[in-house]
Amino acid sequence: MLKKLLFFICINLIIVNAQEKNFHFKGNLLTAPLGISNFGLEHNVHKKITLQGEFLISPWKSFAKNHLQLYVGYFEGRYYFKESFKKLYIGPSVGLGFYDIQKWNYWNTDKFQRGYTILIGATVGYQMSFNNRWGLDIFITGANSQGGYHGYKILDDNSIIRYDSATHFNRSGEWLISKAGIMLTYKLKTKNYNKKAQQ
Repeated sequence: MLKKLLFFICINLIIVNAQEKNFHFKGNLLTAPLGISNFGLEHNVHKKITLQGEFLISPWKSFAKNHLQLYVGYFEGRYYFKESFKKLYIGPSVGLGFYDIQKWNYWNTDKFQRGYTILIGATVGYQMSFNNRWGLDIFITGANSQGGYHGYKILDDNSIIRYDSATHFNRSGEWLISKAGIMLTYKLKTKNYNKKAQQ
């Protein structure tokens, strides 16, 4: 059994190394007008499988008079039904984030939350190309969020105090749309190890 598993891994490594390697850099067109940075780098590891690292940064200490600071990193695998970087794909997604925000039910109040979240979910999307370099990546990710936060209240003298009664962190868990958008993609680099070996 172990020999068969090792043989299978070796064959797959040979196939992966023989393939053309592509790196696609991308930026979210929907978040950019809001001053929120969402960039990613996707790399193929198989004919139909890619890996993507991604981050989202919302630097707003005040957005429409509400706290909206987010710093989130994502990592996901993608399975393309046709070929890497082409058309429909699905895959698992994990993320880790830190925030200083006002949750929707605290908007326009003197209370806000600071904490962290761990995101585990799945992404579905569709990728298309305009030419050899440029394309679009349309996606949505649903995830279960588990984390903790401190709740704060702003006093009249602008000092802050805890409004919650938790000794450490308040625990928070929910299902949500963790990210979505339309990414403009650009192919950065291509390496074909078969051609290189033949030269």
